[in-house]
Amino acid sequence: MWFKNLQLYRLPAPWNIDLAKLEERLAKRPFQHCGSQDLATRGFSSPNRSDALVFASNQHWLIALGTEQKLLPASVVNQVAADRAEEIEAQQGFKPGRKQVKEIKEAVTQELLPRAFPRRRKTFAWIDPVRGWLVVDAASAAKADEVIETLREVLDELPLRLLDTEVSPSSAMADWLAGGDAPANFTIDRDCELRSVTEEKATVRYVHHPLEGEDIPKHLADGKVPTKLGLTFDERISFVLTERLEIKRLAFLDVIQEEAEKNGTGGDEQFEVDFVLMTAELARFLPHLVEALGGERNPV
Repeated sequence: MWFKNLQLYRLPAPWNIDLAKLEERLAKRPFQHCGSQDLATRGFSSPNRSDALVFASNQHWLIALGTEQKLLPASVVNQVAADRAEEIEAQQGFKPGRKQVKEIKEAVTQELLPRAFPRRRKTFAWIDPVRGWLVVDAASAAKADEVIETLREVLDELPLRLLDTEVSPSSAMADWLAGGDAPANFTIDRDCELRSVTEEKATVRYVHHPLEGEDIPKHLADGKVPTKLGLTFDERISFVLTERLEIKRLAFLDVIQEEAEKNGTGGDEQFEVDFVLMTAELARFLPHLVEALGGERNPV
């Protein structure tokens, strides 16, 4: 149980919701597999192999949104619909109109849905009700939105907002690169992306490449702004910070992995050990990141 990407949201600290009440509310929207005529379904499922919809340990909670989507490519629908339209044209002596073509596509979609293959996935979210964090393990905001939207559907109130800092990530990353140094507890790694603000959006990427020297200051002087920067926190977590304040390619380094292997024996126990270690590290990392970005704007 190790998150790989972080979409960061803030809750009131503390968030006064009872664990049992949260479990009860999630149960109102359980995950169900697609029916024969469903294109997609989503609902909450157990984060591990238990029956509980909330996994709780050390005042940290883990939830999981299950999603199932039928794989029905538009190209397949269009081809079958085109064949069907040709048959209808031969029968009626003229091409189907726009409305009839739309009806043909809808009928073909309903006909093919029962035979489409389903694809399932889980999106996990960590809730720290004491410190006021809700963090979704998703590479894109759109995937995180699925979790947030479904939470809003089952909860009477969800006082949630995106994390916002006084200094934008782009401005902070530019200062760190220009000075050749990151703030306390952080080090700059060897991955970076800079993009021009002009219409051409000229982009320069460095992958596993030293960022010292004259190239980076020249790009900054030319008006390019950092959009991604690889960083390490306290020699325990490596990640890529983006201009949108997303955390990508999150990796818990050897010292944490060794601790997890030492304290876990596999199975359900290992799941809890990994979760406890991960949330402890994230609970320490996130305040330092916020501080490095000038503090939180309008803190709750």
